[in-house]
Amino acid sequence: MDKNISFTLKVWRQAGPKAKGAFETYQMKDIPGDTSFLEMLNEQLISERKEPVVFDHDCREGICGMCSLYINGHPHGPATGATTCQIYMRRFNDGDTITVEPWRSAGFPVIKDLMVDRTAYDKIMQAGGYVSVRTGAPQDANAILIAKPIADEAMDAASCIGCGACVAACKNGSAMLFVSAKVSQLNLLPQGKPEALYFCIYAGAGSAARCFYLYTVFQDDRIQFL
Repeated sequence: MDKNISFTLKVWRQAGPKAKGAFETYQMKDIPGDTSFLEMLNEQLISERKEPVVFDHDCREGICGMCSLYINGHPHGPATGATTCQIYMRRFNDGDTITVEPWRSAGFPVIKDLMVDRTAYDKIMQAGGYVSVRTGAPQDANAILIAKPIADEAMDAASCIGCGACVAACKNGSAMLFVSAKVSQLNLLPQGKPEALYFCIYAGAGSAARCFYLYTVFQDDRIQFL
């Protein structure tokens, strides 16, 4: 059975995109170990009739990546291969000081508190999610035969959920890990072939300027991710 713990929580609070933010400190007492990281603070603030901390969330299943937070200097916190919503207080020790920040990158400006603007990622997906040629109604997906090795490779690339951890962790704020995964995911399949090279160049242009390495390689009419 999980033990209750008490700890000091330092959370970034910022009223708006142009407001000056600062850390606020909260003393958390007797928090059950099975409490979700996203729930433990706001429950206390709401009970005290204080303004809750703003953060993004959606699926609460570790799939969408919307809940991304910077916890103790690590994207998503102490767990490996898990998003913030899958972090439970059992991973921390009694008496710990836990620091929570939003993604720190010019590409993800703060909207309020821990919520950031992810429009930059959305634009990359919009650029590669369709082709500009008028082809009429789309075919049924099952009618397009795709070799299993290619389908497997595209599925591997699609495992990137676009949470933004690579940007937050990179000192250059580069999104090339995300870009390489999405370029591959969308362009390995037949639907993306007509504009594969264009998407590779377009999607990488905004990020490559801040990074020494381009993780996407266009070879033999295929997009490969490294």
